[in-house]
Amino acid sequence: MNHKKLLIVGANAGIGLEMAKQLFVRGDDVTVTCRRPSDELLSLNVKVIDGVDVTEDSGIKKLTDSVAGEIFDSVICVAGLLESNSLDNLDFDSLRRQFEINAIAPLRVSQLLRSYIPAGGKLVILSSRMGSIGDNDSGGSYGYRMSKAAVNAAGKSLSIDLAEQGIAVGIFHPGWVRTAMTGFGGHLDPDECAALLIQRMDELTLENAGRFVHAEGEILPW
Repeated sequence: MNHKKLLIVGANAGIGLEMAKQLFVRGDDVTVTCRRPSDELLSLNVKVIDGVDVTEDSGIKKLTDSVAGEIFDSVICVAGLLESNSLDNLDFDSLRRQFEINAIAPLRVSQLLRSYIPAGGKLVILSSRMGSIGDNDSGGSYGYRMSKAAVNAAGKSLSIDLAEQGIAVGIFHPGWVRTAMTGFGGHLDPDECAALLIQRMDELTLENAGRFVHAEGEILPW
């Protein structure tokens, strides 16, 4: 396998951290961003760019300044936020926060870093099955569902717009993973999820780009 150069946006813990570990172990050149690095992240032999808040102009500037002149075979947008919003308890500041992190930030990163990805490269956005309108049979979770549906729409448009540059865009659902975001409930450990997501990323091409794909390979409804 040819070794690749990859950038993971949001890899301080959970799925992003595990992806960084596994990609490094297989021999890839890995750069990760975070707001504040964990001890576990710092223990990895990867390049860490901290102080990057993808919702702030200053964080985006630090990211682009730190990778100026570099080329990445893949850029992976992992950063996300899950907060509870029921119909009886709508917190509109929470809804806005989730939109900023889950929907606007990946689009912002994609716009700025598209020139850092060559033809034949890949852009991966981690979404969530909770953003599926067709699969919603339980309601609630307004901020998370709406923001993930929005990033799905952005990812689909990116897959069309970036095809002209030869960049394949994947929109992946990681599954229900045992992380701090889910209160450590779920069906998969982060290392299991990371391995599946890396498989999906390796399989991503221009021909199968722009689909909403489960980490296990299932095509999900919008």
